[in-house]
Amino acid sequence: MLMKCLPAAILFTGLLYIYLIPEEPLSIKIIFKIVPMLLILLYAGATGRRQDRYKSLILLGLFCCMLGDGLLIWFVIGLSAFLIGHLFYISAFFKLWSFSWLRFATIFPICVYSTWIGREIVLSLIEKGENSLIIPVICYVTVISLMGWAAFMTGNAAAIIGGVLFVISDSILSWNKFIDDVAISGPLIMLTYYAAQFFMAYSIRMKPSFHLSKGLPIQ
Repeated sequence: MLMKCLPAAILFTGLLYIYLIPEEPLSIKIIFKIVPMLLILLYAGATGRRQDRYKSLILLGLFCCMLGDGLLIWFVIGLSAFLIGHLFYISAFFKLWSFSWLRFATIFPICVYSTWIGREIVLSLIEKGENSLIIPVICYVTVISLMGWAAFMTGNAAAIIGGVLFVISDSILSWNKFIDDVAISGPLIMLTYYAAQFFMAYSIRMKPSFHLSKGLPIQ
């Protein structure tokens, strides 16, 4: 019963935060921002028949990202929490490594995209005189790109969707924050972000990994 109710609760609280909670007071805004992540953590914790290494790493990644949500008002601190979260996701995804040349080849478009958007952000930071953010941003772009590629290498459909959505969410956030305004950026960032985290949690249920070409579990 709990597993059936939690996705609906995650959706409800996520939409509540995105569309109804005002910007002030900030403390209330942060609390409501974290609530969907708490529910996603609960969903991930209740998922699966056994406590294995993959599940533990995903839970740690979710927890660090939840900390990042609350700490992002101090940008570098929040960014560091998210970076650590991505390192846990990367470690989890390599546990599900399922090699195929097609999935391996995704490293090339990911590298091209991350190099392009990283360059755009760095040039904007230099123009604005925010040079202190250049190294943290480069580190983060590198790590989230590796996370996205590692997600593909699992062959796990939920992990792949989660990784792609996370890259999309952070791309919108970065472009809006550092380069130029993005229309309805707030809803776009948070809708893709909460969906990404939900799919990260849901990937635990999809073990063994899902073979995309055949649509069948790999035994």
